[in-house]
Amino acid sequence: MHNRPARVHPYIPNSVPAVRAAMLAAVGAADVEEFYADIPEHLRLRRDLDLPPPLTAEHELVRHMEGLLNGNRSTRETLSFLGAGCYQHAVPAVCDEVNSRSEFLTAYAGEPYEDHGRFQALWEYASMMGELLELDVVNVPTYDGFQASATALRMAARYTGRRRVLLAGAVNPDKRSKILDYCAPDLDVEVVPYDPATGGVDVAAVRDAIGPDVAAIYHDTPSYLGVIETAGAELAELAHGAGALAVVGTEPNMLGVVASPARQGADIVCGDIQSLGMHQQFGGGHAGFIASRDEERLVMEYPSRLFGIAPTSVEGEYGFGDVAYERTSFALREEGKEWVGTAAALWGITAGVYLALMGPQGMTELGEGIMARTRYAMERLAAVPGVRIPFRERPHYREFAVDLSGTRRPVAEIQRAMLDRDIHLGVDLSRAHPELGAAVLVCVTEVHAQADIDRLASTLAEVLA
Repeated sequence: MHNRPARVHPYIPNSVPAVRAAMLAAVGAADVEEFYADIPEHLRLRRDLDLPPPLTAEHELVRHMEGLLNGNRSTRETLSFLGAGCYQHAVPAVCDEVNSRSEFLTAYAGEPYEDHGRFQALWEYASMMGELLELDVVNVPTYDGFQASATALRMAARYTGRRRVLLAGAVNPDKRSKILDYCAPDLDVEVVPYDPATGGVDVAAVRDAIGPDVAAIYHDTPSYLGVIETAGAELAELAHGAGALAVVGTEPNMLGVVASPARQGADIVCGDIQSLGMHQQFGGGHAGFIASRDEERLVMEYPSRLFGIAPTSVEGEYGFGDVAYERTSFALREEGKEWVGTAAALWGITAGVYLALMGPQGMTELGEGIMARTRYAMERLAAVPGVRIPFRERPHYREFAVDLSGTRRPVAEIQRAMLDRDIHLGVDLSRAHPELGAAVLVCVTEVHAQADIDRLASTLAEVLA
């Protein structure tokens, strides 16, 4: 903290007091504390970390870290029904084969003098995503889907010249936190809760909240609770009637069976591509997409790179490269619309491989299989004594809430008992959505066989008996 004596650390650059003072003077800051002013006080520790003595030998550090890692129960070692933003989907071996090649093995999108092949691979990815999303323009991936949603809202605000956005329906609380953080202090984000009777967006509440100062209405389909939103067209109409944009977060692997939000009037569609050929990786393996129609004014609000195709000076030959590069922070630096650093280009290439392998028929079969498994799991768990499935009559995709209040046992206790039987039950919803009772969010994908779902239901019944 600022009131402690300055220390010079051998491994921390620029910790020499004179260097530190010169850097502060260069940016016009009186103290390092100014850089942390936006962090709420309740999140500030205001004391030394309670750390054990340092490990002075490398072998001690290795032993310590291996001990921590050995305490983990990964989703590959158990039967897992965890989701809530990171999903266990089947990953074709060719995805790992291609993304481990040295030509592609980097997060960067590349430069024209050396990476023409990478440019083409990302252009192919964007083209297939555009076909899936039924939109014209798709960006080079952002860090993750949370950032994609936040950036899409900033794009809408710049496009409309307004600063209020409505976050409608059940949105992942971590995503909501990211949006609030990323959009501050330039945007005013207003949360419009979901309809407790249906689990979908409360259209009447959105209608009451809309106004001439609103830049965008945002909702997810499927929602955080797995509900497929059926009022997308009505929400888009409300947005357009107020001069705002309709921004929709969606799951791309659902679009083989469910119409794209673009068909319902969405102006910007965004989300995460982790489900398109990426493993669960303890926080890694994520990348966000943003897509829109090909309107120049809207396209110029993209902060991230866009790749296009153009004829070369050789007849019949084509090249791939940046579109409107001059709008990016790579060209404008601090004058850019948003700062864009290292991307997640490797995952864009991986998703391109996945989409090329699956094809339209494969994506249809994938979506149909997940929807059938989701409904089967809902019905099997609804039959377990003490279990209730909220919004059971609504269409769901991949996830659904399970209310365990009737068991009169804490969620954590039931989760531990299930894990003792090698099953990850689901994500605890009782804190984020207390109105649902002692609930968990259960996730079912194409990797779950009917026998897996039957085992989930029978084991839960055994634990609750």
